[in-house]
Amino acid sequence: MNRVVITGLGVVAPNGIGVPAFTNAIKNGVSGIRYDEQLQQLQFSCQIAGKPEITDELKSKYFTDLELRGFNSTGILYGVIAGIEAWENAGLPIEKNTEPDWDTGTIFGTGTSGIDKFRESIYKIDDLQTRKLGSTVVAQTMNSGISAYLGGKLGLGNQVTSNSSACATGTEAILMAYDRISSGKAKRILAGSTSDSGPYIWAGFDALRVCSSRYNGTPNQGSRPMSATASGFVPGSGAGALVIESLESALERNATIYAEILGGSVNSGGQRGTGSMTAPNSLAVQRCITDSLKNSGISATEIDAVNGHLTATTKDSLEIENWAKALNRFENEFPYINSLKGMTGHCLSAAGSIESVAAVLQLHEGFIFGNTNCEDLHPEISSLISPSKVPLKTKNYNLNIIAKASFGFGDVNACIILKKFDNELL
Repeated sequence: MNRVVITGLGVVAPNGIGVPAFTNAIKNGVSGIRYDEQLQQLQFSCQIAGKPEITDELKSKYFTDLELRGFNSTGILYGVIAGIEAWENAGLPIEKNTEPDWDTGTIFGTGTSGIDKFRESIYKIDDLQTRKLGSTVVAQTMNSGISAYLGGKLGLGNQVTSNSSACATGTEAILMAYDRISSGKAKRILAGSTSDSGPYIWAGFDALRVCSSRYNGTPNQGSRPMSATASGFVPGSGAGALVIESLESALERNATIYAEILGGSVNSGGQRGTGSMTAPNSLAVQRCITDSLKNSGISATEIDAVNGHLTATTKDSLEIENWAKALNRFENEFPYINSLKGMTGHCLSAAGSIESVAAVLQLHEGFIFGNTNCEDLHPEISSLISPSKVPLKTKNYNLNIIAKASFGFGDVNACIILKKFDNELL
């Protein structure tokens, strides 16, 4: 089994485009949640959202004029920007060789692809304008569109695919990359996930009444993970990307190593017991966490911090209970825990990868970012763990091991264990 490390990071988040801006945002509690006039016009209950702001100038850095002609897929846009940033951040060249890079692939997940392009195409078909659809409709709307775009831009010759597991997609993609590299089937994988923006993605959640609607006038207060006054999640979008690489390959290249992946686990509650399409099976969540520890060869007491899923819904208290039971650590013995969603909203299929970038940054730079809008910690949570373990402001802290988990619709779970890389242990 090869040791597996992270050598590149890229991110397109509502509160920061690019790693430097994103790092500054999470350290300083900068929110990317804003009022969305279109949601108000469409009579959504929730009229705020976390949506990355991409300029035409930035688009032109990653796409040619020809590629942008008829282009209308925010998910692919975000994913390509984040993916190529991670690639360049890892010190890898973008070459125009005729031979593919057989040692490198991409596993880049998504929930949907090009939903706005789908809508545009449906109207043209209904208006008998099929021949005017353009030549890139398929590439923009197929679920594997993001991995296909990245694979072509980077000339990747190993596995090129897109996974899809609801909110667990990004974390699952990283673990799929870990498995492929640890088993020797690839030297490096560009792993991550992306999510489309807009009302055609978010409407279903608004209809389910799981979105925040009390804070339309104060958008930056709308997403309140672990708070007693949480009223539902704020929809978001974006993309996160990580270059996952064998330690041997990273050392050969003298690459910057941000963190090591010790292991992890994915499972499902099978929608049995307490589990359903929208609710978690607690036994499955706890098993996913404990299996991650076993797979990583560590004990629960070695976890310094948890970056939770924690969406600002009624299930936040249950998630904390599941963590406490799985780790068998309560009150002051519980590790530090935080949720990024107070600053970004819930970025759906992109959430796991964006939050994994945040987790790696905390390890690499030695800090724990604060929990935004959590001044009134939910009493069911404070009865389980000490409020001191839910920091409200960023604090410097030399983390060694952090657990990152994502739990999604369909009763699916993913948990990954990340460790600060130590050159002295080579």
